[in-house]
Amino acid sequence: MHVLGGTASIPLAEKISRELGNAPFGIPFKKRFPDGELYVRVEGDLAGETVVLVQSTRTDEDLVELLLLEEAVREAGAGRSVVVIPYFGYARQDRRFLAGEPLSARALCRHVELDADTLVTVDLHSAETLRHFTKPAFEASGIVALSRRLHERPVDLLVSPDKGGIERTRRMAALLDRPWFALQKKRIDSEHVELRLPATGALPVAGRHVVLLDDVIATGGTIVEAARLLKREGAGTVAAACTHGIFLRDAFERIKAVTDEVYATDTLANPAETASVAPDIAEILRREIRS
Repeated sequence: MHVLGGTASIPLAEKISRELGNAPFGIPFKKRFPDGELYVRVEGDLAGETVVLVQSTRTDEDLVELLLLEEAVREAGAGRSVVVIPYFGYARQDRRFLAGEPLSARALCRHVELDADTLVTVDLHSAETLRHFTKPAFEASGIVALSRRLHERPVDLLVSPDKGGIERTRRMAALLDRPWFALQKKRIDSEHVELRLPATGALPVAGRHVVLLDDVIATGGTIVEAARLLKREGAGTVAAACTHGIFLRDAFERIKAVTDEVYATDTLANPAETASVAPDIAEILRREIRS
C-alpha cells in the first residue's frame, strides 16, 4: 500500500502512512504553467499497487488537483485507487433550497469517484451524502479523535450549539460518559445568530467545565455567541471543539477571546489542530482495503 499526499493534506497523509506501519509515502510533483493551469506528476513504480491518495477539497484548486492526481494514479497502473478526502468541500449543499440550484454534494461525489475504487471521508455535513457514491465509501469520525484529546482535560458537560448537532454531541457524550444538551438557535444572517438555553432539558452550567461541539467552524459566529451565553450562565471554563477548523478571517481570534481552549482535528491545517484523525482513517483502510 502506497500513500500519496496532495498539497492540502501532506502532513495528515504522512501520519496515515506511519499508522499503516510506515507504508511507502510520497508527495506528487506539482507546478503551474504560465497560463495558470496546474501540472501534477506521481513518481515511483505504482503498477499493480494499492494507492491511497489523501487530499482535502476545501478550495476549487484543491479539487482540481485531486481530480488530476486521481487520473495520474490510474495512468500509473495502480491496481487499486483509494481516495481519502478528509474535508469534503461543497458537502454542505446537500439539498435544494431554491429552484435552479445544484445539489453540490451529489455533483462532487459523482466526479471524485470516477477514477477511484474506494473512498474515505471524515464527518460529512450529512451522512446522506455517502449515498451519492456508487462505489464503496466510508466515513471516519472526528468525534473519536476529539474524544481522545478531551480525555486529557476536565469535562463536565457537552453542549451542541444547535439541534443539528444533537447526534454528534450525543455520541461524544457517550464516549466521555458525560451529560449533554443542545442550545436553541435562530439564525439572523450568514454570520449572526441568536442563542438561548432550551426551555426544558438544560443542565446546570455554573462552575462546570463545558465543551461546545460542532462539525465545522468557519466564521465562528455561532460558537462565539454560544460561548458568551455559557459564560453568562456562570460556566467555569468553556472550550470549543470541532472536526473541521476552517476559521475564516479572524474567526479563530474571536473564538479564543471568549473561550478557554479551542480544539480541532487535522482534516485541514488550522491553528487549533490538536487531534489527529490519522488512526481512524488507517483503521478503515486496514479493515476495508486489506481484507
